[in-house]
Amino acid sequence: MPTRLVHLVLDANDPPRLARFWAGALGWEVGGEPPDEIEVSPPGFAYPSPAALPLVFEPVPEPKTGQNRVHLDLASSSAEHQAELVRRVRDLGATPADVGQGEVPWAVLADPEGNEFCVLEPRPVYRDTGPVAAIIIDCADPQGLTPFWAAAAGFTARGWDGQLSQLRSPSDEGPYLELLHNPREKLVKNRMHLDVAPYAVDDQAAEVTLLRQAGATDADVGQGEVSWVVLADPEGNEFCVLTPR
Repeated sequence: MPTRLVHLVLDANDPPRLARFWAGALGWEVGGEPPDEIEVSPPGFAYPSPAALPLVFEPVPEPKTGQNRVHLDLASSSAEHQAELVRRVRDLGATPADVGQGEVPWAVLADPEGNEFCVLEPRPVYRDTGPVAAIIIDCADPQGLTPFWAAAAGFTARGWDGQLSQLRSPSDEGPYLELLHNPREKLVKNRMHLDVAPYAVDDQAAEVTLLRQAGATDADVGQGEVSWVVLADPEGNEFCVLTPR
């Protein structure tokens, strides 16, 4: 079996505060507050499942610099719901953000630590995703990167519109993974990254070998001796291969 997508990890200067923001924004729950990582997931969520992608907040001392290459798009079901969602996240501490979007029907905002995200206008394609419509990765060659992320995430390619390549779980559950054309050069470690994991019956080392053969490279983000393996996709976006689960 391939690896599968299990988390989105966010670097945070104040993980408890950022976790509370995103729990409020998504209507999810904070799963305790250990000294290191904090997780936010839907109430009653049975991990791991393609129905949702839990958010994990890791403490880091460095402040955010520059625009993120990975961001979330939030779904709305109507114009009224979109407006209500924008009001809610503003009340929770979000601020308007300008990423050069111009006049668009979606709202671009930033969370309390400056991580950009979008609140989309209603779109039929996202009617059944839950609150997170998609995880977006900026890349120079979306079509070239699609086979790699299909294998790493355990997702299936769903379409290409000339700018955006869509992938989703084979069961058509949960958020999309979208590769968006953006030639902007990657200069620093991504502040958000994906975690993938082998299935319980599979072998971490074997799956890491397969990902390297597909184009991944080893990455050093100061992780030291850990149980997971840090890699980068063919365009340098870091991700982690966790132990089987």
